[in-house]
Amino acid sequence: MTSTSTPDTTQPLVLATYPTPAGEAHAVITPEDGVVRLFGWLDHEENLPRLGAALHRRGIARGEGPASVRDAVARYTVGDLDALGEIAVQQPGGEFFTAAWEAMRQVRPGHPVTYTQLATAAGRPAAVRAAASACARNLVALVVPCHRIVRTDGGLGGFYYGLEVKRALQEHEARAAA
Repeated sequence: MTSTSTPDTTQPLVLATYPTPAGEAHAVITPEDGVVRLFGWLDHEENLPRLGAALHRRGIARGEGPASVRDAVARYTVGDLDALGEIAVQQPGGEFFTAAWEAMRQVRPGHPVTYTQLATAAGRPAAVRAAASACARNLVALVVPCHRIVRTDGGLGGFYYGLEVKRALQEHEARAAA
């Protein structure tokens, strides 16, 4: 007989810090399921309100996070660019944003695509500005790799965590993919 239990959603979120090719990044993880809800390079206090009220109310406790996340980020950092695909993520968003985030996870490391190509991959070729908005609202920037999306002219475009972080991630992936 298998028993099921309701996850304890009263536990505080786990804040874990990981070294990445672009410097120390912070992940916010729900402890009951090990799902990454936020991954970025700003101080967590600046990012927490982006999670939504229900998660934000739970508070936060520093921790290491699941071994699977630590391992995947460490492997990515030393050049296993596919390792991030193993990390479960969840973030709030409508149908198009969800499709765009899924499409971002399919972009090959070291081979950036344009916002136009992202819109097409997400099923709405004319929604180029919405594709850029999906990048801007992406809460799990390393794992849902919006840093792999560039302007049509090859320019970096924007990045919530700064163009230096985006450039560092792209350079790391280009070296490792070569």
